[in-house]
Amino acid sequence: MFLTPLCLFSGFWWMICSLLFFVSFLYLFFFPYFFCWGGLSYIFGCDLISYGLVLLSLWICVLMVLASESIFRLSYFSGFFLFVVIILTIMLYCTFSSVGLLSFYIFFESSLIPTLFLILGWGYQPERVQAGIYLLFYTLLASLPLLVGILYVYDSLGSLCLFLLNDNKYLVGNLFYVCMVFAFLVKMPMFMVHLWLPSAHVEAPVSGSMILAGVLLKLGGYGLLRVFPLLFSFGFGFGVVWVALSLVGGVFVSLFCMRQTDLKSLIAYSSVAHMSMVIGGIMTLSYWGVCSSFALMVAHGLCSSGLFCLSNISYERFGSRSLLISSGLINLMPSMTMWWFLLSACNMAAPPSLNLLGEIGLLSSLVSWSWCLMFVLVFLSFFSAAYTLYMYSYSQHGSIYSGLYSCSLGYVREFLLLFLHWFPLNLIILSVDVTVFWI
Repeated sequence: MFLTPLCLFSGFWWMICSLLFFVSFLYLFFFPYFFCWGGLSYIFGCDLISYGLVLLSLWICVLMVLASESIFRLSYFSGFFLFVVIILTIMLYCTFSSVGLLSFYIFFESSLIPTLFLILGWGYQPERVQAGIYLLFYTLLASLPLLVGILYVYDSLGSLCLFLLNDNKYLVGNLFYVCMVFAFLVKMPMFMVHLWLPSAHVEAPVSGSMILAGVLLKLGGYGLLRVFPLLFSFGFGFGVVWVALSLVGGVFVSLFCMRQTDLKSLIAYSSVAHMSMVIGGIMTLSYWGVCSSFALMVAHGLCSSGLFCLSNISYERFGSRSLLISSGLINLMPSMTMWWFLLSACNMAAPPSLNLLGEIGLLSSLVSWSWCLMFVLVFLSFFSAAYTLYMYSYSQHGSIYSGLYSCSLGYVREFLLLFLHWFPLNLIILSVDVTVFWI
């Protein structure tokens, strides 16, 4: 059992894992020093916003390979799987380090293609084709107006450099505002355009769910942070619409979570509820709202990815994601119950996780923006804790399903995988100045 990681980390894919880990640590320890040097403050096209999300992308892509042990054990097109993961890593790096609005759009859309290959190639059910079509057409249909808006910006300003964009009298019109914003709201996703996300998560393999929840949802928030210098004067007029829709939708989605019996579907809907707070914080256009949204995006990427890994561990043992079947896990895997507790506590924003810091900042920014939102936020926070406790108690406690035929304990690989999700999530809060106060 304990020799499994040693047998697994062999050959070409061990070299790829080592290379990605090396790049991640190099990026983590040496990149901040470049900000102290004036000429290298935007090395590789990155500032502190890009730095955090690029590091998150590299980290999650390494953990994707670590979580997909069954693909390598069964030799299920493992070479092509590695190729897709590497291409996806490159696309995400290019997206977050783009200094031009058009190149950002190209890589923003190109990251969909490897994700679609992951869902269609290594998904679990025949419905994965329908889920892939949902993913593709929801995001593509919403992003085509964004391309028209980008071309209009170039025609009006003569430049597409992200660091030179500013509010301009030539960029007027409600239609222009909707074109520039709607693609990112669908990507996050906002309530009422979120139906592609649960279907994609349920049909995707564990690697697809990790990258979807960990990084691809953050593309929408990153895009909003980048284009809002163009839309600053519009944001105050339209912000109330997006804030009200996202927060009320977050309460409804939290109620949906209370009725879910599919473990992956519950975690996917909880992502929509958390992203609704991020949308609300960004749309306030306040200092606390924007900074706390960035912190919660990073925290949610690690926490949600870890929860999907835990659901996959129970799925590999039981062959089902149903909470009615995978119950009483504390009797079979008590060590995994500890990880369920730690990541569930982070999901409900318990200290000392980064989720707590992000949610406190978002609550204060939204209430200071409008005290009426206090009534919505009370229900949103309460139900967020309620469905997390529901997920933890139903999966860990109760009697063991009588149809269980075999169950093995956790491998060292799985403990390492969960530790690498939980440890940074609770360590980053020690460096608040980088994660939150980055403006």
